[in-house]
Amino acid sequence: MSLMKRVMRHPVVMRFLCWIAAVYIGLVYKTTRWEKKGFEHVMPYWDQRKPLIVCFWHNRLMMTCFAWQSPFQKFNMLISSHSDGQYIANIVGHYGIQTIAGSSSKGGSQALRKILRVLKDGHAVGVTPDGPRGPRFEVSDGIIQMARLSGADIIPVTFAISRRRVLKTWDRLIFALPFSRGVLMYGKPIHLEFSDENEEEKVKSIKKTIKKSLVAVSNEADKMLSQQPIE
Repeated sequence: MSLMKRVMRHPVVMRFLCWIAAVYIGLVYKTTRWEKKGFEHVMPYWDQRKPLIVCFWHNRLMMTCFAWQSPFQKFNMLISSHSDGQYIANIVGHYGIQTIAGSSSKGGSQALRKILRVLKDGHAVGVTPDGPRGPRFEVSDGIIQMARLSGADIIPVTFAISRRRVLKTWDRLIFALPFSRGVLMYGKPIHLEFSDENEEEKVKSIKKTIKKSLVAVSNEADKMLSQQPIE
């Protein structure tokens, strides 16, 4: 391990960098004039305290957490157990978001048990279906398994912002800038029904539905602010 990696993973350094990041994200949120769209789709779940799987693309991580505004339900995010994921976990923790460590490649079964427990208790789980490593804008099987085993609905959510930088990362991460105009947007909930017949084709169809919905809300939010949708 290089010296830089060892320094970056030191607990004190990590806490300090996460604090700086959290302060910056808070500055962006507070100095941006936000418009809320589609919140009528998610409010019945808040009012009835119904479990919900909230999905958003990996490149919309930075500000999407502010779309969850339920006073009753806890919001939990599935985060990679890799060191990069732990940075994210520490940052969002400043805003009261709890995290579940794991992915399809590491800690998957243990993470799934925690997710099902959270949903059974009537709370919400946030998932990036193309994370943690892509391919960009492709839905993995994990979110389907969560919905099948829990019976919870899936709802897409996104953010867009007028002042931004699109980083040259695999996911084309949107780096939001302060003193902007922003949109927090929910799409329509997706209720899934499973059967033993043609299961493989059913899963493919569900993945296409989730992808289409997420792409649609993200592109719509970008267009509201005259931003070019990300391919």
